[in-house]
Amino acid sequence: MDSVTAKANEERRKRVYVGDLPKDFLRLDVVSLDSSTGRLQQEAADQQAAMALQQTLSCTQGDRDRNRLNITIVQARLIKNYGLTRMDPYVRLRVGHCVYETQTDPNGGKTPKWHKTVQTLPQEGINQIHIEIFDECSFKMDELIAWTTIPIPIQIYKGVTIEQWYNLTGKQGPNNEGTINIIISYGTPPVMGLTSSVMMLPQMPNFSNSKANLTPIYVQPSAPQIPVLNTEDLKQIQDMFPNMDKETVKTVFEANNGNKDLTVNSLLQLVD
Repeated sequence: MDSVTAKANEERRKRVYVGDLPKDFLRLDVVSLDSSTGRLQQEAADQQAAMALQQTLSCTQGDRDRNRLNITIVQARLIKNYGLTRMDPYVRLRVGHCVYETQTDPNGGKTPKWHKTVQTLPQEGINQIHIEIFDECSFKMDELIAWTTIPIPIQIYKGVTIEQWYNLTGKQGPNNEGTINIIISYGTPPVMGLTSSVMMLPQMPNFSNSKANLTPIYVQPSAPQIPVLNTEDLKQIQDMFPNMDKETVKTVFEANNGNKDLTVNSLLQLVD
């Protein structure tokens, strides 16, 4: 090696290495590893407990004819569009240990529509529905836009169907982020079957965080059955209620398994 090359290498090393190396140089962070391992072990334990919970619910809550809480997320009217483009909102709702999500409304912006019906078995001591609206994002975590907690109306257990707009809380302040339209009823499940859910444990935190922070157990639902709807009956019912959104009428019609008389009675209760 000539003197010129040796001198160049020495200058290069000086630029790369200056001073003493730290004592933990190239050492693994044992504390971080222990913390990560502990977290993974806790998540695995949570998953096992969630599966056990699902099995318990399946065994103790009887057959498929048991009455269910029917929740329809219809639409929302939001105060502000966050981001540079129109938002792609979806709803996440929690009833007791069960978490459900609607489909995303692409470019729904401030007026997203979902018309998503969830059927869930009632759980002892559960009297609230927790609602969150997220903007689905491609290159970052989904953003929480608005949320609210809805008491389950006791009237539904007497056969009354409740349709109402509920105030939303968000960055604009309590009850100032807009409103969400929800239909709640109680009765025998529509023939479409149970909606798939994410089983959650009561002690699991961060319900308000993005999808990426959940450690869920996805429960495979029974094969759905599409109800046979009489289009003529549906049109007649829609004509009877010209001031009501046609999609809302259709949703109630489906929830009543295509029974025209039950649908009319339910809609009459909504307009009272």
